[in-house]
Amino acid sequence: MGQLIHTLPEGEPVSGVTLLAGEIYLLRDKERDQVEVYDVVTYRLQRCLTVPNARRFVDMTSCEHNRCVYISDPVVKCVHRLDVQGAVTRWTVNDEPWGLSVNAAHNVIVACVEVRKVKAFSTHGDLVRELELPDDVNDPCHATQTRSGQFIVCHGGLDDPVHRVCMMSDDGRHIVHSHGRQPGSDTGQYDMPGHLAVDTNEFVFVVDYNSRRVTLLSPTLEYVRQVVSRDQLKWWPDRLYLDRQRRQLYVNENELNDEQDTFTAGRVVVFSV
Repeated sequence: MGQLIHTLPEGEPVSGVTLLAGEIYLLRDKERDQVEVYDVVTYRLQRCLTVPNARRFVDMTSCEHNRCVYISDPVVKCVHRLDVQGAVTRWTVNDEPWGLSVNAAHNVIVACVEVRKVKAFSTHGDLVRELELPDDVNDPCHATQTRSGQFIVCHGGLDDPVHRVCMMSDDGRHIVHSHGRQPGSDTGQYDMPGHLAVDTNEFVFVVDYNSRRVTLLSPTLEYVRQVVSRDQLKWWPDRLYLDRQRRQLYVNENELNDEQDTFTAGRVVVFSV
């Protein structure tokens, strides 16, 4: 089980967390100063950055090669690109972007939840590749690409009959390996798996929103163990980031107002794994 080593400050709901150039980038749902930047060693706040003309944030990822972070905005149907100097540009996705990751070729992998597609873009928004997923892969929230080129996708929305993690064939048409089935909280089940992280040995971390936990899977998506339990979390987890070098897992969690179905506060917790 992962050991809790730090908690970043509570505040507005958190939409994503990532690392870039030795700093933690934390994305909050507010009008200005949405990106809070912390030192990775001391956890002290360094500065805040504003993403102009944004409407809604869903996820954030980073690229050391291009020295920037990417932020998905499904309302504008775009990805915002924020470099380490603070310059912000954006490029269109033409569908609603959801979860983001970066592959070994430094392309941005975008899960398009409504149309069951995974798209790959260059750092400046040129479409590199597009995969249409099988009909039974509903609501793909997040996708990542392994070094060998295969895509791993987590999917399953509130009313979907199947919630699981899938490894796709190279063309995206077939499921090679999978873990999960109907929604539930057993070790072989998920209840809205929302985000993935892959370590250097291609083991897969999966954040499970309604079960409030993080699960570790083998490179062929076999169950290994639970890494973070609901007892270690205060609220509802939906995004994560793995610092491979330090073996630290960043999990963002948000407080949910059930009556209004909105998040009212958020934070990031850091675990040693």
